[in-house]
Order: sequence, then structure tokens, then C-alpha cells
Amino acid sequence: MFTTKTEQQLTTEYLSQGYIIRPVADIEALNWIRQQFVDIVSEALGINNDIDPEVLLNQIHERVPVTELNNFRLKIIRGFNAIDGFREHYYQVARPFLDTIVGNELAMQLRVNLSIQFPHDDSSLLPVHADTWAGDSPYEVVVWLPIVNCYGTKAMYLLPPAKAAELNQNFSKSAGQNSEELYHAISNDVKWLNVNYGEVLVFDQALPHGNRINSESETRWSMNCRFKGVFTPYGDKKLGEFFEPIILRAATQTGMSYKLPGI
Repeated sequence: MFTTKTEQQLTTEYLSQGYIIRPVADIEALNWIRQQFVDIVSEALGINNDIDPEVLLNQIHERVPVTELNNFRLKIIRGFNAIDGFREHYYQVARPFLDTIVGNELAMQLRVNLSIQFPHDDSSLLPVHADTWAGDSPYEVVVWLPIVNCYGTKAMYLLPPAKAAELNQNFSKSAGQNSEELYHAISNDVKWLNVNYGEVLVFDQALPHGNRINSESETRWSMNCRFKGVFTPYGDKKLGEFFEPIILRAATQTGMSYKLPGI
């Protein structure tokens, strides 16, 4: 393997754990992203945007009724996905890690997703699942980016690779009748991933993961977006429909446009 020591360490960690957590590669890009959230949320609520982002975001449950949460979340998603350069800034926070784990010719999800999870609210739960169970390609990774500190039940959990392999071998016996029974079957083995603002999580979406009721006192805000190698196999989410190329190297561009001379 012609890789550097740093790349080898990152690769070994990702393969053994199913994820890596690192300080973001571009803190200015992350701060820009969070400011977009402050601006959009402030406009949606009709308040000034000079409020401390930590206070505004962590305590948003004091300003938005839980009955309005989904509509509020969708409004915020539409807002930031409409901003020029948003996805590029998102990519920059994880770029060197994606280069090592996925490759440097990449396809990126067309829209970045957002999770907002109020304290003690059961309306925003993500039951245990692996994205591949719903037809996603096993060649994808998720870049999970918090814009507040995410810890304890304010974060997400992941079943490590070795335990996931055991589950797959005995899935029919372990899965139970629903996702709640499946979670209880693996709950002692899942790992809760604490990710602070200023850090980024890259994880294998083929591993079972999800969240539970947020029993902390603050609201969780986290974004997620999938990346994959442009030339790796696609599942149900196709290039041009769900993904688009964001990096194509010169040799690829010339190769794609090459035509043999006519005879």
C-alpha cells in the first residue's frame, strides 16, 4: 500500500471502528456554515441575528413548539441548501479525510440533511438501521457535522464493525419483530459518539446506527451528507438523481472525452 503513515493510521482507525472523528479541516468554512444557520433561524423567528449561536441553537426548543418542529426543520433545510457555496463549504470541512477514506474523485449528495432533536422529544427519533438495508450503496460514507456540541443522548450511536458482522450472521434471530427490539438486542454493544462543535464525524453508513430520546437539556443540531467515489457502484440512489460529481481529475476528464481517430 503506497500510503503515508498518517493515511495508514486513519485507514486502520476507520476500518476497525467504522468511523473517525477529527477536528474539521477548515474551521473558517465551519464557522461560515454556522453563521448561515444563525441568519436563517433568526429570519424564520423574526429576531436579530446577533444572538450567541450557542444560546440560540442549544435552546431553540424554548422558541419553537414541538408541533412546529418538522415544518421549522424543513424550512431551515430549504434555506441553507439554496445558498451558493454551502455544499462546497461542507465538503471543505472533511476534505482530507474523504481523500484518504473514499478517494479524491468524488460524488456528493445533492442536498445536505439536517437533524434537530429537542430534549425529551420522541417525535424526531431515528430507529436503528443501516442505510444499505434500504438500498444505499456500501461504497458510501456519511459526513456528520454538528453545529453544537453533541454528547450523551444528544449524539448518535453506531454498532462497531465486529459486532455488526455478528449481527449480520444471526440477523433473523437477533432482529426481533421491529426496530425497537433490534435496538435492545444490540444496545449493550453500540458506541455513543460524542462530537463537539469544531469536529467532524465520518462513518460507514452500512453499520447499524441511530439515535434515542435526547435526555440532555439542550437541542441537538447536526447535518449529514453522503459521499462516494464517482466510479464506485451505485445503489438505489443514482448519479444525477441523488449524487453529483464534485471532483473529476484531469486524466478522467480527458479520458471521458477521448475518441479514437476515424479511419
